[in-house]
Amino acid sequence: MGMVLGFGFLQAACTPLLPFARGDEHAREMAELKLEEYFKRNYRLMTDEEKRETIQRLERLYELETGTRPEISMEGPRENVLYGYAFNISKCRGYLECVKACVQENNQDRSTDMRYIRIHEIPGSEFSMERADDSFYHEVPAEGHMYVGTQCFHCDNPPCVEVCPVQATWREEDGIVVVDYDWCIGCRYCQAACPYDGRRFNWKTPHIPEDEVNLNQHYLGNRLRKKGVMEKCTFCIQRTRQGRLPACVEACPTGARVFGNLLDPNSEIRWILENKKVFRLKEDLGTEPKFWYYMD
Repeated sequence: MGMVLGFGFLQAACTPLLPFARGDEHAREMAELKLEEYFKRNYRLMTDEEKRETIQRLERLYELETGTRPEISMEGPRENVLYGYAFNISKCRGYLECVKACVQENNQDRSTDMRYIRIHEIPGSEFSMERADDSFYHEVPAEGHMYVGTQCFHCDNPPCVEVCPVQATWREEDGIVVVDYDWCIGCRYCQAACPYDGRRFNWKTPHIPEDEVNLNQHYLGNRLRKKGVMEKCTFCIQRTRQGRLPACVEACPTGARVFGNLLDPNSEIRWILENKKVFRLKEDLGTEPKFWYYMD
């Protein structure tokens, strides 16, 4: 049985080589690149040279398939940076502009309505996630309701990382929890372990209209994914490691979202944590999320 399975994997990997026999240079180059992709290692175990070769290969593959070439970054964490996020409950009105911006920025599948961010509508003035509705379709803000956003909280002690059997997900030095999409086996253990519903499973090959693909990408962020892997918010790693804000923060029309460097004593996020009454969800679990809630 093992030999049969092994042969099946090898056959699948070599199938792209078939056009080579016809002398099609375009197909041959694509086949060779796909074969190298198939046998690459976990991103964390690659040398810097192997990472550069991988990035160039992925950019070239996309160019061969579509005629356009993305720019895929592998920029690592900045020194003395630890990212944190704060959400002002008293300002959010449920407009969902953050969700729309996140979908576009991070190349999420359009056909399944995948969303890294959820906005929960809660009736009454008492904060209770048990009564929240995250699939509302009516004019907002609805009278007598509050709105609360959730996404990946980038925990210091992420249970999603601990349960991954193939080490396809880990926490970077700047606090961002990432996924190696090509190493992920789609077992969904991380999704089950996350107490904040922060992870999404890709049930099908993502569909994004070609003219809507964001070509500014990061290997561990918004590059195009494949069927059967886990996805999640990465604090827009392709933007934040270049000194920019996450797309959801820029898109929020009410200023309910604040993002910054927790190690910078002059940052807005530090001022909020030191001057506002803040809280985090499920603190008793000891996950130490980097996502705080507060009110004016």
